[in-house]
Amino acid sequence: MVARVFVITGPSGVGKGTLIRGLMERLANLELSVSATTRAPRPGERDGVDYHFLTREQFDRRVADGEFVEHADYAGRSYGTLRSELEDRVRAGVPVVLEIEVQGARQVRAAMPEAVQVFIAPPSLQALRARLVGRGTDDQTEVERRLRVAEQELEAQPEFAHVVVNDRLDEALERLAGIVAENLD
Repeated sequence: MVARVFVITGPSGVGKGTLIRGLMERLANLELSVSATTRAPRPGERDGVDYHFLTREQFDRRVADGEFVEHADYAGRSYGTLRSELEDRVRAGVPVVLEIEVQGARQVRAAMPEAVQVFIAPPSLQALRARLVGRGTDDQTEVERRLRVAEQELEAQPEFAHVVVNDRLDEALERLAGIVAENLD
């Protein structure tokens, strides 16, 4: 088995997390990359498990030192994937999955062109709106903001070798697992 880096991206609310959880159950040898962030831990979150929690100064120094494969700011906080988080696992023969946004996926593509990139798409913007509203985690203003971002992100689909439309969860999971499995051989 070849250790690879798998980038899973797509708009907020498209079901990336649900698909990745299913993928990890099917292919137990995969590991999920732990992102770094400047936000404070939420109750129950553990450093090095849920995130690598860094101060603004630590994060900025690591960016300046080129330690991130990708990083971005969102809602006043910074998030990113440490190069060591990927390279250590790949060197150890462990395939790694990244769940990141489109801008980060582009940065990973530039830094690691060998990474397998998969874009998760909704069946339609209306379906995505229904999912975002149905989650009940965002107010209407935030839902509309996420939909505007999603429209821009959906335009990036042609950049990706693999696109999985998450219309029916079981079929989308089957397709995603197939893409990952064929790239492990």
